[in-house]
Amino acid sequence: MNFARSLISKIALLIISNQILFNVPKVESAENIKIIYSIFSRTVTVKSLKNFAKNGDSSSTLRTILNATGSSDDEIQSVLNKNFEIPITIANKLVYSEIGNVFLTRLSSILHTPKTNDKRTGMLALRSSVIKGLYIGEGKINLVSFFESYPTKTVILNVNALSKVMNKVQSISELLEFFTNKPLEKIKNK
Repeated sequence: MNFARSLISKIALLIISNQILFNVPKVESAENIKIIYSIFSRTVTVKSLKNFAKNGDSSSTLRTILNATGSSDDEIQSVLNKNFEIPITIANKLVYSEIGNVFLTRLSSILHTPKTNDKRTGMLALRSSVIKGLYIGEGKINLVSFFESYPTKTVILNVNALSKVMNKVQSISELLEFFTNKPLEKIKNK
């Protein structure tokens, strides 16, 4: 009898402690993008970014950030809505390849999870976002679906790190073309 009570109380304790310790709320996708520039930061919701991409409507915070870019709304909407069509199997090979790891590691200094400076964690989050975004988009991904697929509630966008990269690259289209075409050709030929 004592053994049965002891066993039941241990199982109950195990179940209760399991619920307390391991009941982490599930995050489906990013809700916010925190844009950091030097000591300043602004937070934009992914929902408002998606709304701007679709309809051109923007919240006051998003409008302030958009005005600071110096680009027209049409140009920004074009970048946000530009679809990249990549079969999931090839994207998977790419993000798990040596080239993909280097690219994602470097990108993780620009886009990363909050409260971490660990590039590996950032790389894993980016990899997850790409694969999930392609899955949801049925082989197509754009910036909005990328952010919607990001595995944490908040994505950090470090503008200082982005500026350093942009100083090395003549244009964003060259960067996107290089990373979407060149590595894919190598993987397709394997």
